[in-house]
Amino acid sequence: MDATIWVFGYGSLMWNPGFPHVRAVPARMHGVRRALCIRSTHYRGTPERPGLVFGLDRGGSCHGVAFEVAEPDREAVVAYLRAREQISMVYHEVVRPARLAGGETVGALVYVANQGHPQYAGGLGFEEMLDIVLASAGEMGPNADYVTATLKRLEDMGIRDRALERLVDALRTRERLG
Repeated sequence: MDATIWVFGYGSLMWNPGFPHVRAVPARMHGVRRALCIRSTHYRGTPERPGLVFGLDRGGSCHGVAFEVAEPDREAVVAYLRAREQISMVYHEVVRPARLAGGETVGALVYVANQGHPQYAGGLGFEEMLDIVLASAGEMGPNADYVTATLKRLEDMGIRDRALERLVDALRTRERLG
Protein backbone atom coordinates (compact mmCIF):
# COMPACT_ATOMS: atom_id res chain seq x y z
CA MET A 1 0.00 0.00 0.00
CA ASP A 2 1.22 3.49 -0.89
CA ALA A 3 1.60 5.42 2.36
CA THR A 4 2.27 8.84 0.82
CA ILE A 5 -0.32 11.56 1.24
CA TRP A 6 -1.27 14.45 -0.99
CA VAL A 7 -1.94 18.00 0.18
CA PHE A 8 -3.86 20.48 -2.01
CA GLY A 9 -2.73 24.11 -1.84
CA TYR A 10 -4.78 26.95 -3.33
CA GLY A 11 -3.44 30.05 -1.53
CA SER A 12 -0.15 30.63 0.24
CA LEU A 13 0.60 26.90 0.33
CA MET A 14 1.14 27.12 -3.45
CA TRP A 15 4.06 29.53 -3.10
CA ASN A 16 5.14 28.89 0.49
CA PRO A 17 4.31 25.30 1.45
CA GLY A 18 6.73 25.18 4.39
CA PHE A 19 6.86 21.38 4.50
CA PRO A 20 8.93 18.67 2.80
CA HIS A 21 7.39 17.09 -0.27
CA VAL A 22 8.42 14.64 -2.95
CA ARG A 23 6.87 16.65 -5.76
CA ALA A 24 4.47 19.49 -6.47
CA VAL A 25 2.01 19.00 -9.33
CA PRO A 26 -0.54 21.44 -10.78
CA ALA A 27 -3.98 20.10 -9.89
CA ARG A 28 -7.66 20.96 -9.97
CA MET A 29 -10.35 20.34 -7.39
CA HIS A 30 -14.02 20.38 -8.41
CA GLY A 31 -16.96 21.48 -6.30
CA VAL A 32 -15.04 24.25 -4.54
CA ARG A 33 -13.59 27.59 -5.60
CA ARG A 34 -10.85 29.86 -4.30
CA ALA A 35 -12.39 32.87 -2.55
CA LEU A 36 -11.18 35.63 -0.24
CA CYS A 37 -13.72 34.52 2.33
CA ILE A 38 -11.78 34.15 5.60
CA ARG A 39 -11.08 37.06 7.94
CA SER A 40 -7.44 36.80 9.05
CA THR A 41 -6.71 38.07 12.55
CA HIS A 42 -3.14 36.72 12.69
CA TYR A 43 -1.22 36.19 9.46
CA ARG A 44 -2.61 38.98 7.25
CA GLY A 45 -4.54 41.09 9.73
CA THR A 46 -5.11 41.72 13.41
CA PRO A 47 -8.14 41.31 15.68
CA GLU A 48 -8.63 45.10 15.42
CA ARG A 49 -8.21 45.17 11.63
CA PRO A 50 -8.75 41.74 10.10
CA GLY A 51 -7.45 41.01 6.64
CA LEU A 52 -8.78 38.51 4.13
CA VAL A 53 -7.25 35.18 3.14
CA PHE A 54 -8.34 32.50 0.73
CA GLY A 55 -10.60 29.66 1.60
CA LEU A 56 -12.21 27.05 -0.58
CA ASP A 57 -15.88 27.93 -0.78
CA ARG A 58 -18.70 25.92 -2.34
CA GLY A 59 -19.18 25.75 -6.09
CA GLY A 60 -17.06 25.83 -9.21
CA SER A 61 -13.55 24.45 -9.36
CA CYS A 62 -10.13 25.52 -8.20
CA HIS A 63 -6.70 25.23 -9.76
CA GLY A 64 -3.89 24.78 -7.28
CA VAL A 65 -0.92 22.61 -6.43
CA ALA A 66 -0.99 19.06 -5.10
CA PHE A 67 2.01 18.18 -2.96
CA GLU A 68 3.02 14.57 -2.56
CA VAL A 69 4.34 13.92 0.95
CA ALA A 70 6.43 10.83 1.67
CA GLU A 71 5.30 8.44 4.39
CA PRO A 72 8.16 9.25 6.82
CA ASP A 73 7.13 12.95 6.73
CA ARG A 74 3.38 12.35 6.90
CA GLU A 75 2.79 12.80 10.64
CA ALA A 76 5.00 15.90 10.93
CA VAL A 77 3.45 17.52 7.84
CA VAL A 78 -0.11 16.99 9.07
CA ALA A 79 0.85 18.44 12.47
CA TYR A 80 2.49 21.43 10.75
CA LEU A 81 -0.58 22.03 8.56
CA ARG A 82 -2.94 21.85 11.52
CA ALA A 83 -0.86 24.39 13.43
CA ARG A 84 -0.69 26.68 10.40
CA GLU A 85 -4.20 26.35 8.99
CA GLN A 86 -6.28 25.64 12.07
CA ILE A 87 -5.09 28.50 14.28
CA SER A 88 -8.74 29.49 14.84
CA MET A 89 -10.50 26.38 13.45
CA VAL A 90 -11.93 28.40 10.55
CA TYR A 91 -11.41 25.52 8.10
CA HIS A 92 -12.73 21.98 7.85
CA GLU A 93 -9.87 19.54 7.32
CA VAL A 94 -11.07 17.07 4.67
CA VAL A 95 -9.78 14.73 2.00
CA ARG A 96 -11.21 15.46 -1.45
CA PRO A 97 -10.38 14.26 -4.95
CA ALA A 98 -7.83 16.36 -6.84
CA ARG A 99 -7.09 15.79 -10.51
CA LEU A 100 -3.37 16.08 -11.22
CA ALA A 101 -2.09 17.72 -14.41
CA GLY A 102 -1.22 14.27 -15.83
CA GLY A 103 -4.83 13.08 -15.45
CA GLU A 104 -4.50 10.97 -12.30
CA THR A 105 -6.97 11.62 -9.48
CA VAL A 106 -5.70 11.46 -5.91
CA GLY A 107 -7.30 12.01 -2.52
CA ALA A 108 -5.80 15.22 -1.15
CA LEU A 109 -5.86 16.70 2.32
CA VAL A 110 -7.30 20.20 2.01
CA TYR A 111 -8.70 22.96 4.20
CA VAL A 112 -12.20 24.11 3.22
CA ALA A 113 -13.92 27.24 4.56
CA ASN A 114 -16.22 26.66 7.53
CA GLN A 115 -19.22 28.80 6.60
CA GLY A 116 -20.51 28.63 10.17
CA HIS A 117 -17.37 30.16 11.69
CA PRO A 118 -17.43 33.83 12.85
CA GLN A 119 -14.39 34.56 10.63
CA TYR A 120 -16.17 33.38 7.48
CA ALA A 121 -16.65 36.39 5.20
CA GLY A 122 -18.25 34.95 2.08
CA GLY A 123 -20.34 37.28 -0.04
CA LEU A 124 -18.35 40.49 0.41
CA GLY A 125 -18.61 42.97 -2.43
CA PHE A 126 -15.60 43.79 -4.60
CA GLU A 127 -15.01 47.27 -3.14
CA GLU A 128 -15.29 46.01 0.43
CA MET A 129 -12.74 43.23 -0.28
CA LEU A 130 -10.44 45.77 -1.91
CA ASP A 131 -10.65 48.15 1.06
CA ILE A 132 -9.95 45.36 3.57
CA VAL A 133 -6.98 43.97 1.65
CA LEU A 134 -5.43 47.41 1.22
CA ALA A 135 -5.84 48.37 4.89
CA SER A 136 -4.66 45.21 6.63
CA ALA A 137 -1.40 43.54 7.61
CA GLY A 138 -0.47 40.88 10.13
CA GLU A 139 2.37 38.67 11.37
CA MET A 140 3.22 37.55 7.81
CA GLY A 141 3.04 41.02 6.25
CA PRO A 142 0.62 43.12 4.21
CA ASN A 143 -2.57 41.49 3.01
CA ALA A 144 -1.97 42.90 -0.49
CA ASP A 145 1.35 41.00 -0.73
CA TYR A 146 -0.43 37.71 0.02
CA VAL A 147 -3.05 38.30 -2.67
CA THR A 148 -0.45 39.40 -5.22
CA ALA A 149 1.87 36.45 -4.51
CA THR A 150 -1.02 34.02 -5.00
CA LEU A 151 -1.82 35.53 -8.40
CA LYS A 152 1.85 35.44 -9.39
CA ARG A 153 2.10 31.73 -8.57
CA LEU A 154 -0.99 31.01 -10.67
CA GLU A 155 0.43 33.04 -13.55
CA ASP A 156 3.75 31.18 -13.27
CA MET A 157 1.75 27.95 -13.65
CA GLY A 158 -0.04 29.31 -16.73
CA ILE A 159 -3.39 29.56 -14.94
CA ARG A 160 -5.76 32.50 -15.33
CA ASP A 161 -7.95 33.60 -12.45
CA ARG A 162 -9.83 36.59 -13.83
CA ALA A 163 -11.42 37.57 -10.52
CA LEU A 164 -8.04 37.59 -8.80
CA GLU A 165 -6.46 39.48 -11.73
CA ARG A 166 -9.16 42.14 -11.41
CA LEU A 167 -8.56 42.48 -7.67
CA VAL A 168 -4.77 42.74 -8.05
CA ASP A 169 -5.15 45.34 -10.84
CA ALA A 170 -7.40 47.39 -8.55
CA LEU A 171 -4.94 47.00 -5.65
CA ARG A 172 -2.08 48.27 -7.81
CA THR A 173 -4.14 51.18 -9.09
CA ARG A 174 -5.19 52.23 -5.57
CA GLU A 175 -1.63 51.86 -4.27
CA ARG A 176 -0.35 54.11 -7.10
CA LEU A 177 -3.03 56.71 -6.42
CA GLY A 178 -2.25 56.58 -2.69
